[in-house]
Amino acid sequence: MISKNQKPESFSLLDKDLNNIFLEQLLDSSAIAIDTEAMGLIHGRDRLCLVQICDEKDNVVCIRLLPKQTQAPNLKILLEQTSIEKVFHFARFDVAALASNLDIHVNPIFCTKIASKLARTYSPRHGLKEVILELVGVELDKQAQSSDWGKIEDLSEKQLKYAANDVRFLLQAKEKLEYMLKREERWELAKSCFNCIPVISELDRKRYTNIFDH
Repeated sequence: MISKNQKPESFSLLDKDLNNIFLEQLLDSSAIAIDTEAMGLIHGRDRLCLVQICDEKDNVVCIRLLPKQTQAPNLKILLEQTSIEKVFHFARFDVAALASNLDIHVNPIFCTKIASKLARTYSPRHGLKEVILELVGVELDKQAQSSDWGKIEDLSEKQLKYAANDVRFLLQAKEKLEYMLKREERWELAKSCFNCIPVISELDRKRYTNIFDH
């Protein structure tokens, strides 16, 4: 757990799964931010290596996954808890990766990338770095984005700080985007889009493409 006296970039690091203490703490949340790091972008080929979570109190935990790991029971309990909103940036990938690697089926979902595209129609830039910079006023360092996340115990401090910061500001951005969507009367449309994410992620996992084309 992160105390008020620790530096803002602090985080906890666990192996294989959430422990019971973190699970109990996070189950009290109404919303949590989630991100993942993998060896690549192809589901079924590129394994999931890291799962990062941040709650409303800025407690950040990073969970390192082992090669061939197929279960994380406490993480599954948390991410399938329907009373907790799970906030992602580009949820489509993370939801599919969690299902493919750990048989975790996330719901309910808020995607800041979809929300940004619906709310920030004045901008063509909807990457996490641009969204966080405008809405939260923090510039993320993305230098460690493309790196070897499969090193397990050898993950660098730079990699872990990058991973932690990718979830640390998501809940703040979510609040701003939700306000904008409601103000512009696009909130119901956004919720409908979020509800579609598990289906789209399942299509991605099964290699279906362009099925809505003529």
